[in-house]
Formats: sequence, C-alpha cells, structure tokens
Amino acid sequence: MAKYILQKVLLALCTVFVLATATFFLMKLIPGDPFANLKTKAAVQEKQREYYGLDKPVVEQYFIYMGNLLHGNLGWSLKKVGKSVVDIIRETFPVSARLGLTSLFFAVLIGLLFGVLCAQFRNRFPDYLLMIIAVLGIALPSMVLGPLMRYFFGVKLGWLPVVGWGTPDKMIMPSIVLGLGTVAGETRAMRASMLGTMTQDYIITARAKGLTTAQIVWRHEIKNSLVPIVTGLGPAIAGVMMGSFVVESMFLIPGLGRYFVDSITNLDYPLIMGLTIFYGTFLVTMNLLVDVVYGFLDPRIREGKKKGGA
Repeated sequence: MAKYILQKVLLALCTVFVLATATFFLMKLIPGDPFANLKTKAAVQEKQREYYGLDKPVVEQYFIYMGNLLHGNLGWSLKKVGKSVVDIIRETFPVSARLGLTSLFFAVLIGLLFGVLCAQFRNRFPDYLLMIIAVLGIALPSMVLGPLMRYFFGVKLGWLPVVGWGTPDKMIMPSIVLGLGTVAGETRAMRASMLGTMTQDYIITARAKGLTTAQIVWRHEIKNSLVPIVTGLGPAIAGVMMGSFVVESMFLIPGLGRYFVDSITNLDYPLIMGLTIFYGTFLVTMNLLVDVVYGFLDPRIREGKKKGGA
C-alpha cells in the first residue's frame, strides 16, 4: 500500500509542476500590459514593471517564480495593492468552499436518490422522468439556469433573495445552480452501479431468503453500489469549486471565483497564475485522496500491476 501511495504522490507532484510551468508561460502569451494607462506616465509604468520584476527576461522570471512557489509564495497582486495572492486565497476561499460543499451535499444526496429510484423503476416512467430532470442539469448551464431561477423564485414569487451570501435563504439558489450539473453525473453513475449490483448472485440469494425489497435495497444494493461512486467524488468536489466562478459573479458572492474573473479582466498576472495553480493543486489533491481511499476499499486497484504482470 505504501508503494501505491508513493506512486500516486509522485504523479501528483509532477502534475502540479507541469501545471505551474504551463500556466507561467501561457500568461506571457496574453496580449496587453497590466500597467498600460493613459493617465500614468511612461516612466512610472516602467518603475512598476521593475518593482514587480516584469522587466527581467522571461526565463529568469520563471526561475524566480518557481523558487518563490517552493516556499509557498504565490506573489503579490498587481491591482489589489498591498495584498498577496496567499492573503486573497485565505480570505475568500472559505466562502467558495462553503458554497461548493453545500452544493456538493445537495448534488450527491439528490443524485444518489435519483439513481436508486431509476434503477428500481428501470425503463419505466419514473426512470425516464428522473433521468430527464437530471440531464437538464447538463443541458442548462449555470449562466442560463441562474437568471431563470432568480427571475421566478426571486423576482416573480419573492421566495428567495436574488443576490448576497451568508444567511441560509441566500445559499439555496446558488447551491442548486452550482450543484445541478453534478446531480446528472451522480444519477447516471448510481443508476449504472445499482443495475450491475442487482444482477449479482448474492442479491438473488437474499431474495430467496425472504428479505423484503426495502431490506435488499438498503443492506445490499446501495451499500455495494457506492464503491464506484467514490471515484467520481474527487472531480465532483473540484468541479463545484471551480464551477463557482460564474455563480459567484452572478449572485455577488464574495468568494474566490469573483477574484479569478477580475484578475483575467485586469491582467493581474500573479493572481491569475496563483489562483490557477491553487485550483489545479486542489483538483490533483482531491483525485489523490480518492485514489488512496479507493485503494483501501478495493485491494485489486493497488495490486493491479502486480497481478497484471503475473
């Protein structure tokens, strides 16, 4: 198991290194100048570039940046004067994390429920209806679903606030908009896993013993269908975190996503690179944790290479 974990950790570190390198050089290809301003004298602009080290050769900038990165220094924002990228992440990520976890809880709960019901009513009306509802989560992107919900539930019916964050009523719409896409994936995954489990011999044996349908579903089918679902949790967690960019801007939520959008608009290079590396590292870490957990749950995964070579 230790060798399996070590391999996954090394692969994760290599992935983050490649991501950081690619992000740095791609930033240099973006046209424009973050200090270009008709109201600022050319000499002042040059001093600003010198202060932030943007006057140095690109290769030298790269090694300086990677050296700082190894010490946990993501640089200083060019537009948020006096604020480091780490400070911005520390202040705003808890808001994004709360939104992401709330929407993920909603998505997993509804997705698993829909998946179980679809499997129990396979190829019947409830199955078709729930799958249509789930697929709508993919067909309707957040930039479409968000305004529709704000209009009907916020403006027309007046049930929920249309913007803001902090109170439970303000969390409902953003969480649904952000999590609905994940509902579709969880529904399809759970449905497929349940259908595979329902054909196993131990299910037939359980029916022969006289167990009720509810007992079979809860004790055997759901429990044994959850293992494959674990593999999708890593991307799902990262997906709802990174998908919050649009939702946070739409609902005026003071999270990390709004800073990401603003950094691109303002050509704030350190903030763009820092947030990209942060989100990329977060995604890699989630996948690493899922791989490790999956290795514990299913020994065949961590022993796959050994068996394959036998």
